[in-house]
Amino acid sequence: MATAAAGALGLMWGWLWSERFWLPQNVSWADLEGPGDGYGYPHARHILSVFPLAVGVFSVRLLFERFIAKPCALHVGIEDSGPFLAQPNAILEKVFVSITKHPDEKRLEGLSKQLDWDVRKIQCWFRHRRNQDKPPTLTKFCESMWRFTFYLCVFCYGIRFLWLSPWFWDTRQCWYSYPFQPLSKEIYYYYIMELAFYWSLMFSQFIDIKRKDFLIMFVHHLATIGLITFSYINNMVRMGTLILCLHDVSDFLLEAAKLANYAKYQRLCDTLFVIFGAVFMVTRLGIFPFWLLNSTLFESWEIIGPYTSWWFFNGLLLILQLLHVIWSYLIARIAFKALIRGKVSKDDRSDVESSSEEEDEATCSKSLSGSSSSNGANWVNGHMGGSCWAEE
Repeated sequence: MATAAAGALGLMWGWLWSERFWLPQNVSWADLEGPGDGYGYPHARHILSVFPLAVGVFSVRLLFERFIAKPCALHVGIEDSGPFLAQPNAILEKVFVSITKHPDEKRLEGLSKQLDWDVRKIQCWFRHRRNQDKPPTLTKFCESMWRFTFYLCVFCYGIRFLWLSPWFWDTRQCWYSYPFQPLSKEIYYYYIMELAFYWSLMFSQFIDIKRKDFLIMFVHHLATIGLITFSYINNMVRMGTLILCLHDVSDFLLEAAKLANYAKYQRLCDTLFVIFGAVFMVTRLGIFPFWLLNSTLFESWEIIGPYTSWWFFNGLLLILQLLHVIWSYLIARIAFKALIRGKVSKDDRSDVESSSEEEDEATCSKSLSGSSSSNGANWVNGHMGGSCWAEE
């Protein structure tokens, strides 16, 4: 029995690391065992160092959010306080928990008659109750500041060494002499840090702020980790560094816009969002498909020819491009609404309850205490309270 199990395990291991899958024709793993230059050639065992590093990244994040991001949030006026608590009411609580968090007009009228409350007061109760389940702005600010800091730092590191790399200016250099391209220490550190960061996001996603695009982000993280790991093992790291740097350039702009939004710097928020939208469209719908995908699909076909993992690699890139199209649509919707309303008022991938926008507590407080307002817009310090942002 033990011999049979060992034989099956060996067969599976041999299939997993099949040279016919991973490498071009006439290339074996033994050919890549040589020292090369710098750090030699990439090996799968290097990936094992990512997991303890991911734990370290998450630990650094916790310290950063507590001792750097939180004081910054307090400095710009974000209060360290929880949401306004809804007035206790057994009937409304039962409806909220068992039936719906967003009652329609017919149900609101029925509750109004049952409780002898006006409809506006009941609407505000449900808003307060939904807001109780939302993370405070301070938490969202700290999360975004951590991501902004990482994306900005890793982008600056990446662009610094890529600027001096020949494949940055000529993507055909990614395929000449492939797979016998030595691994430099700059590429090694860049890859390992990016991979550790995305692994930390993969796990922390389940405890971070829940968003409507949770499933899309989960697929995105899986595809990203798969691409980084896959391209490292079969030494497509030159193209991998270009793809990573291209994505980082817009990510930190989005996080900067979210920070401005949470701090209620609306004009700065709108400006940063416009810049982010332009950069995102140019990089994800322009440079990525017409420069990088063109290289992985056509230039590599011409220089090294297709093989099994080549198809797999390009399949992952096409999935990534599909996600780019989906997010571009969401960004376009926000931009369209901004043109109509005069400002960016809500992210269609918002952080709240996975659905509704953030409502102003002050306006509803007046209604719950007996007064109502005919103005439905929710303003906080002169800005829309519904400005919620999510990460890409």
